[in-house]
Amino acid sequence: MKILKSFALITIMLGAFASLNGQQVKTDNKLHIIIIGAHPDDPDEVGGTAYKWAKAGHDVLMVSLTNGDAGHQTLSSEELAKVRREEARKAGEVIGVKYITLDNHDGQLMPTYENRLQVIKLIREQKADIVIFPRPYDYHPDHRYTGQLVLDAAYMVTVPKILPEVPFLEKNPVFLYTYDQFVHPEAFKPDVVIDIDDVIEKKIDMYHQHTSQMYEWLPFNRGELDQVPATEKERRAWLGKIWGSRSNAAPFRNELIKHYGKEKGSKIKYCEPFQDSGYGTRLTEKNIKFYFPFY
Repeated sequence: MKILKSFALITIMLGAFASLNGQQVKTDNKLHIIIIGAHPDDPDEVGGTAYKWAKAGHDVLMVSLTNGDAGHQTLSSEELAKVRREEARKAGEVIGVKYITLDNHDGQLMPTYENRLQVIKLIREQKADIVIFPRPYDYHPDHRYTGQLVLDAAYMVTVPKILPEVPFLEKNPVFLYTYDQFVHPEAFKPDVVIDIDDVIEKKIDMYHQHTSQMYEWLPFNRGELDQVPATEKERRAWLGKIWGSRSNAAPFRNELIKHYGKEKGSKIKYCEPFQDSGYGTRLTEKNIKFYFPFY
């Protein structure tokens, strides 16, 4: 009996995962998700689904591979990096998840071996079941290279001799692309589309935390800075109005009706689609509700 009690105590102390011969061995029933973007506010693109996972008790980590230190018209790079790190942290707090930024410079991210090891380390330390990231087709090089870095890391997270100081994963995660509208070399093809009508306000609240982007840099970059309201309350209402006109469900109506039924699926206004990248564990009709239990 004493031996059993000691073993139980050790298990609790080790946490949800144990390392066996340098391998990550899962010992809990939570899903572990990592959402990787290029810049602070990029992971918020799937904030609705992230919130659904978090509400259900699953472990979600949001990561920006750069510190976002280039996107502002007046702040110094050093000051901006601090501001954006804090904005990301606060955005994570809105939905109850951890949100971190790395120290790579904005606009300078490259698909190097060193950066690949950073991504491998992140995925392993999160003990990820699901990795969400952008496709490597985009107008912004940081977005493209974020996609490439994750793809390059995908198989390597299971290889013991790559980054041996961080235990390798027992099972390769599901690697899912976030949505984009680029058609070359191929268009986005959804494998799962999540209804987020019930959590859209939380998603907007996340974006609202990114003051330096939503109300300063992006309006300046678009020549619309004079349209931004002065007070925080007015800004949140303004941002909500913009989002209110951005229903994105129409291109995915058939998929929404297929999975949610005609009555509900035809009325959904906001959604978050994902595409199986083909790397790692594949998303299938049999396991889709395991990875998306609210689907």
